[in-house]
Amino acid sequence: MHTIDYTDIPELSPSQLQSMRRVGRPPLGATPRQLIAIRVDEQVLEHFRTEGQRRGIGYQTLMHEVLERHARRAKK
Repeated sequence: MHTIDYTDIPELSPSQLQSMRRVGRPPLGATPRQLIAIRVDEQVLEHFRTEGQRRGIGYQTLMHEVLERHARRAKK
């Protein structure tokens, strides 16, 4: 097994570290969203992808909006 020699790579400065982007999704709202896995019919997923693209938003964001709207109505 070969090892990589990193000794010739200079350390990053604090300003370089600060300018780097965080990996992963930023939290939206006051609390972070929970990652889940669900199974959705192919036609349903395709509808959300197409509609999300038409609106200029991600399909997961669109699904979240639809579920949130339904939850609010059901709560009333």
